[in-house]
Amino acid sequence: MEDCIFCQIVSGKAPASVVYEDEATIAFMDIGHVNPGHAIVAVKPHVPDIFGLDGDLAAAAFRTVALVAQAVRRAFAPEGLTVLQANGRASWQTVFHFHLHVLPRHTDDGVGLTWPAKRPPREELEANAARIRQALAAGGD
Repeated sequence: MEDCIFCQIVSGKAPASVVYEDEATIAFMDIGHVNPGHAIVAVKPHVPDIFGLDGDLAAAAFRTVALVAQAVRRAFAPEGLTVLQANGRASWQTVFHFHLHVLPRHTDDGVGLTWPAKRPPREELEANAARIRQALAAGGD
């Protein structure tokens, strides 16, 4: 897509500090990085979010994430590492091209992600699990 910055990076029309590339994925430094070593792993075809991935492309993306994460650990020795992926505006997705953040972490680095743990009763968890199992059995999208 012409107006997608990640498609422009994939095609070489926009600059990026690329750290890894294969036939299905590209990894590059995040220009808005939180900590040194913060990288983006994106799939090469324009897929807006996780819902458009097939199994092969999803596997390729996570293989690249694991590879880049190991390299970030060797290069920057962070105390931890967060892998973050968002789908849709409500989940903070800002670039609508499937990608994952490989984010080296340090104590008190200012990054926060919190949610209210609601601790539903087991019956509610079981009912939710049944709905997901039913959707899995139905297949499709």
